[in-house]
Amino acid sequence: MTRDTSGTAAPDRPRRLYADPGLPDRVFRGVARSGGGLVLAVMLLVGGFLLYRAWQALSRAGWSFLTTEAWEPDAGRFGIAAVLVGTVLIALVAIAVAVPLAVGGALYISEYAPPRLRRTLISVVDLMAAVPSVVYGLWGLFFFEGKILPTARWIAAYLGWIPVFRVDGADPSDPLAPESVYTSSTLVAGVVVALMVAPIACSVMREVFSQAPVGEREGAYALGATRWGMIRSVVLPFGKGGMIGGTMLGLGRALGETIGVYLIISPVFEIQWHVVQSGASSVAALIALRYGEASEFGMSALMAAGLALFLMTLVVNFAASSIVARSRSGATSE
Repeated sequence: MTRDTSGTAAPDRPRRLYADPGLPDRVFRGVARSGGGLVLAVMLLVGGFLLYRAWQALSRAGWSFLTTEAWEPDAGRFGIAAVLVGTVLIALVAIAVAVPLAVGGALYISEYAPPRLRRTLISVVDLMAAVPSVVYGLWGLFFFEGKILPTARWIAAYLGWIPVFRVDGADPSDPLAPESVYTSSTLVAGVVVALMVAPIACSVMREVFSQAPVGEREGAYALGATRWGMIRSVVLPFGKGGMIGGTMLGLGRALGETIGVYLIISPVFEIQWHVVQSGASSVAALIALRYGEASEFGMSALMAAGLALFLMTLVVNFAASSIVARSRSGATSE
């Protein structure tokens, strides 16, 4: 209790503490806030620009833009149903191939590789992530496509009873049947994109695996766990958020891949569910294919397709951010 000037008792009040952060801290806080605001502003400007340029096509097509398979803007028949399905299928094939490679590579680098080899492998993975996509596309077009045709024929022969692996108009059991029905397919494009995605996902997962708590690692060993037992009980649960985040980051890259897919696929403007069959489609490849010859209205339609791809990648990246933020590894890495 304290007494005021009149001598009466007054209740104690906690003194408000104020810590001056200092000029360097205030400058850093301002720069960080400005950077975050600038990123949001640029994202909004990009979305606003795409919406402005696409409004002419969207106002004419309406909701049919999402359900129409054909792409004939000058004739008034255009939509992204076919190319959107093709984009998702290529991305799913890429993720199905890239994630096991990324997880295995990240675990080997962080848990099994000797220190000298670990540094070399980290540099190699980072260099692979920096290789231009056109290089992967040329490799897939001139080398990989011919090598994977026997595998595609085998998949169609033994797994063709599954609709997604069926090839219309082909007899896989006939050794003289032409192999052109298996070229330029979703499978070829997806595997090539997987090679672009795997280094990015591997880098993210390796960084998270290496941050697993040392005390818990040693505790698992003290309880008699083998190295794989320690990885299964400590590293993988801790790195679950990083694995999901790396996968979703790779998925965002796979959805927007352009040149590598453009060089490989044979565009078809109908929903193509058969991943082994020739013919595929992609939103990014569509824009690259029709950009040079598009009329003013056709350019607006391409901008509408770009807006749909922009929104889809934003949803994927925001979902990845929320999952990682709620995970243990994401909370530790912040």
